[in-house]
Amino acid sequence: MIKRYLHTRIRVSDMDRTLRFYSEVLGLKVLENKTSPRGSKLVFLEAPGTDSEIELCSFPNSGKVDVPEDLVHMAFQVESLDEAIKRLEGAGVAITEGPIETSSGTKFIFTEDPDKYEIELIEYPKK
Repeated sequence: MIKRYLHTRIRVSDMDRTLRFYSEVLGLKVLENKTSPRGSKLVFLEAPGTDSEIELCSFPNSGKVDVPEDLVHMAFQVESLDEAIKRLEGAGVAITEGPIETSSGTKFIFTEDPDKYEIELIEYPKK
């Protein structure tokens, strides 16, 4: 039935601030920036090495964005967790958990985007 996964939409309260986080801090590539027929601002982003997208949606008339804790998180692989931590800290973005290293050598941290969507950054052991 399903051919492939395409994208996930998340509603954001401040498109400019959120777009800076995903593009400048995390390094996702902007693929498309448009306004929907009903007036929502939409930005599609892609992580390097993937063809799946995150769609940021700003529609202020739909009310406040309130993300419940532990509702959802997005996970991204990083080359170097130490470098990712330095980049986050340099941008003033807090680490909310970690770094943690598993028995297999996988290391990860959690942080949050401007609307409190949880982000997991994972470094797998070198082979």
